[in-house]
Amino acid sequence: MRYLKAAPLYQERVWGGRSLEKALGRSLPGEKPIGESWELVDRPEADSFFPEQGLSLSQLRAERAEWLLGPGWPSDRPFPILVKWLDCEQRLSLQVHPPAGVAPKLGGEPKTENWYIVEATPEAALLVGLKPGVTPEEFRTAIAKEEVEERVQRLPSRPGDSLFVPSGRLHAIDAGNLILEIQQNSDTTYRVYDWGRKGLDGQPRQLHVEESMQSINFSDTAPEMIHAGEKEAVLADAEEFRLRRRSFQPGESMAFSAGEEARILSVVEGSLANGDGFRARRGDNLLLPYGEVTNWEAREPSVVLITDHFFQPGKKGRK
Repeated sequence: MRYLKAAPLYQERVWGGRSLEKALGRSLPGEKPIGESWELVDRPEADSFFPEQGLSLSQLRAERAEWLLGPGWPSDRPFPILVKWLDCEQRLSLQVHPPAGVAPKLGGEPKTENWYIVEATPEAALLVGLKPGVTPEEFRTAIAKEEVEERVQRLPSRPGDSLFVPSGRLHAIDAGNLILEIQQNSDTTYRVYDWGRKGLDGQPRQLHVEESMQSINFSDTAPEMIHAGEKEAVLADAEEFRLRRRSFQPGESMAFSAGEEARILSVVEGSLANGDGFRARRGDNLLLPYGEVTNWEAREPSVVLITDHFFQPGKKGRK
């Protein structure tokens, strides 16, 4: 089990579409709008399953915690990262995730994440952070008057762009983005505004204005996008995880040793092959266990994301 590849868990969303079929070469269920594909998840309501092994992520974590994550990881502690593809055919709600210092009293979980833009239409953008000078009082009034959008920063998005979204950062993904999201294992989202939209049931979606107001970082006025460029770049280096981007030309390779740390390998362009003959293609997200050696070689111009530092053996596991 040098690598683990889970079956995707597709999520119907009012803002989703069917772009994962063409962009990633997948077959989607039914005909409804699919907004999210959960690629790696270890939660009570969703548990990734690895068909080749015949086991779920929670089973592997419970039975082989040291092999999977390294010595010191408690077998009853869920896998700390959730990986998603997001197909944003329409604009998402304006929302926020509660910071660690606020989440417990609101009954939620903190959620820090990173967005990597894989495809974007010419008009696509991200709405992130507040414009300078916007106060909580002014923002609350803007919600009531439906004048929120002009108080939020708008950043045009292009393929290869990356944006770090810590808990507490106000945000919305605009229409026309295909995004790979790496995040803490959390599913707490507070909607502060939803553009007057109705849900899949035809009713207005629930808002969480009071929880949002307690969670928003009102000093967050300078979000920075990382653009495509260097052969290798660190996209995020946070307490929750580190995320790196690496570009490869055909024949270039990389290797990961056993006994260092577990990693997640995400192919966002091209393909890589390992020594066993397996070929990881665009859209694949592979879990590389702590106890395994893996070697990968690019077969065409390729770009991969590497997520690590979510637990380093010898250090206390994050809760």
